Amino acid sequence: MTEERDRAAASVVVRPLREHDAAAWRRLFAEYGAFYGSDFSDEVLDRVWAIVVDPAGAVNAFVGEFDGEVVGFAHYRSHPDTFSGELDWFLDDLYTAEAARGHGVATALIERLTAKARATAPHGSLRWITAADNARAQRVYDTVATRTTWVTYEVRL
Repeated sequence: MTEERDRAAASVVVRPLREHDAAAWRRLFAEYGAFYGSDFSDEVLDRVWAIVVDPAGAVNAFVGEFDGEVVGFAHYRSHPDTFSGELDWFLDDLYTAEAARGHGVATALIERLTAKARATAPHGSLRWITAADNARAQRVYDTVATRTTWVTYEVRL
């Protein structure tokens, strides 16, 4: 099983999101929204796309390709950390298409972001949240990160 997973991960390519990824990204982001019970309008898709492709923007993105097809994405950002004075990183969104799950796409995306964060801010941290019932994602996350005891609160504006 491990050898099989290693072969699959070897065929995953992670790279920055590019303008020509628009159609694949829109499809994947709509699937991501549906997974969490949201139906993104075209206006929302347009606004988020503009955010993630803006080279001067606060949010950046990687895509994961498997067998030459864009099948996943990671949206991320960095920010100053008030506990350390270092740069911290936050993984806003991570998604892999259902058909590509189990091939190491999510792990490759997280590992690429981790490498970028370490190269930029070796004393900071990379954090993300997931739904409490997203057990499949948590199985992946438990292999690449440490689960914390922090509880998340939210005020909807």
